[in-house]
Amino acid sequence: MVEVPNWRTSSYTKSDTCVEVADNDPSKVMVRDTKDRDAGTLVFPPTSWAGFVELSKTVRV
Repeated sequence: MVEVPNWRTSSYTKSDTCVEVADNDPSKVMVRDTKDRDAGTLVFPPTSWAGFVELSKTVRV
């Protein structure tokens, strides 16, 4: 069953200058630009997205 995307931003975001993520569909994770929602959407397999999230927790800039 395809879910209607439940778009959300990071709890760390205090403005609209970030990305939105919809991860409520078990078959994919979608990412889009908050400032230009109609510009397109990136789609990732859930396992790839989970790996990215875990890696991003360890990287310090």
